[in-house]
Parts: sequence; structure tokens; C-alpha cells
Amino acid sequence: MVVKSRSQAAHQRLCISERALGHNVTFHPATCDVLTFDVSTCDVQTFRAMKPHYAKYLALGLFLALAVLPLLAGLGYVLAYSLGLVGFRSAGLTLVHWEAVLGSTFFWRTLAFSAYVAVMTIGLAVGAALWMVVTRPQAFLQGSLSLFIYFPLSIPAIVMAFFVFQMLSGGGLLSRIGYQLGLMEGLEQFPGLVNDTWGIGIITAHFLMAAPFFVILFANLYDNEKLAALVQLARTLGANPRQAAWRVAAPVLLQRAFAAIVLYGLFVMGAYEAPLLLGSQSQQMVSVLTIQKLQRFNLADIPQAYVISVAYAVLVLTLAVWLLGRGKRGDAR
Repeated sequence: MVVKSRSQAAHQRLCISERALGHNVTFHPATCDVLTFDVSTCDVQTFRAMKPHYAKYLALGLFLALAVLPLLAGLGYVLAYSLGLVGFRSAGLTLVHWEAVLGSTFFWRTLAFSAYVAVMTIGLAVGAALWMVVTRPQAFLQGSLSLFIYFPLSIPAIVMAFFVFQMLSGGGLLSRIGYQLGLMEGLEQFPGLVNDTWGIGIITAHFLMAAPFFVILFANLYDNEKLAALVQLARTLGANPRQAAWRVAAPVLLQRAFAAIVLYGLFVMGAYEAPLLLGSQSQQMVSVLTIQKLQRFNLADIPQAYVISVAYAVLVLTLAVWLLGRGKRGDAR
């Protein structure tokens, strides 16, 4: 097969790249506009169709090498350390550390408390964001509020935790305002909203970060899914504004954002900064418990920290696969 091209430079570049890929390509300098491809190996259309696949495979290879393999290597090392195969004072395969962690009621209470904080945070944030978007969708798509809503997302978690601590602690802003208004006789009467066993401070900090995120997500979905027209159609068919908002728009938003809701909930469950500053020692989240065991002077606690890490990783991956799988099946129906 013979194919004509326009310039000698273009032919030379194409020949060099093709020879690097192992294709049989011949460049004729005398005519400088004829390229010969071996029909037995590939023709021009096949070559052009194959070129995008190399970029796809290269991107996949880089992703596996830079993201997946280091993660798997880290999990493998952590698992080996928890089983006593590597690390300081390793004495061979043992399940002692796993029995100590899984047999501890404090570990299961920590997991339950982490799940409780995640569910409460996501429930409040999604409910508030959904209410704001379905009642006033255009307010977050244009105007000053559509820009201001991005501001909380720029605040780091540790800064938000300090802000909540200064607002809700016994010597914080709210307690001082209450004292000046005569609502209490002393600052010690202010209820404990940080470092408490119910995680109110942790939930508040994550709520202030999660609610703006879901407002932006729902507002964009509302616009992309053309829900304004769907709501107007429901109103035309006799639905009142409340029914059109909560029985038409809200289910679509929740279905489209289900994956983001699940992933954000798993993120809150494993958060570290806010629980470290606003949590209590008697009721810890799983990330704080892991770091404390890892950084203690007792070297016997380090394998237990790795056991907690592996158990939590398996739990999170199982929940993610199960919940996202249910979400996909719901979309298919």
C-alpha cells in the first residue's frame, strides 16, 4: 500500500515513531512524499486506529505504577507487620495482635463511634444542602451567593476545628455571649459541646465543611439534569411547589449524588484533625486510636496499630463496594 503525504519532515517524524513501535515503514527520500507500509503487518487505517490505544495503555500503566502498586505494597507491609512477619521484635507468624485488637470492646466501640459521627454528619449536611437547593436552586447558580458558598471549602480541617473549639468550648464565644446576656451565672454552666462523648464538636466541624460541598454538588446537578423544566412539568400536571421539590427534584439529586455521598461519609469516618482536637479520650475515632497506638513508647502497641489499619481498610473497601454496587443497580433500574 502506498500513501502520499505533504512534507518530507512530516514523513520523517512518522517513520521514526513507527519504527520505534516496531512497524515496517519505509521512507523514500527521492520522492519525499511516499511512505510504504507492509500490508502484512498493518495498513494506514489500522495504524491510525491503534495510536490512541497506546496513550490509553500508557496512562493505565502510569496509574498502576504510581497509585495502585504503592498502595498495595503499603497494605502488604502493614499486613505482614500485624502478623509478626516483619518489623521490630518480629518472631514469625502469629495472630496474637489480631486477637488482642478484635477481642477488645474498645476497638468495636471506636468503630461504632466513627460510623455514628459519619452518619450524623452526612445526614445533617445532605439534608440541609438538599433543602437549600430544592427551595432556591438559582441562588447557588448565579449571584454573589454562588461565589461565597465556595469559601468554606478553602478552609483546612484543622482550621475549622480550631474555629469550632473557639465557638463552642466552655470559654468560647457562645458561652461568653450567654454569660453577658444573663443566661448563666458562670461559664462553667455552659454545656460541654467539645471534647464530649457525643462528638458534637466533631460533627459540627465536619458539617460546616460538608454542607457547602453538597450545596455546590446539588446545584450543579440541578442545572445539568434540567430539573427546573421537570419541576415546571410537575407543577403543570397539578403538583404543588412542595411536592414538585421533594417528590420530583430531590429523589433525582440523591440518586445522582449517591456515590459522592458514600465516599464523603467514608472520608469523615476516617478523619483525623477534627477528632484529635475536638474529641475525647474516652470516646475516640478510629484514626486517633491508630495514631496513638503507633506513636506510643510501648513497642508492643505498634503491631496493634497496623491491625487496626488493616481491619479498617477492609471494612471501608467492603462498604464502598457494597454501597456503590447498590447505587449502580439502582441506576440501572
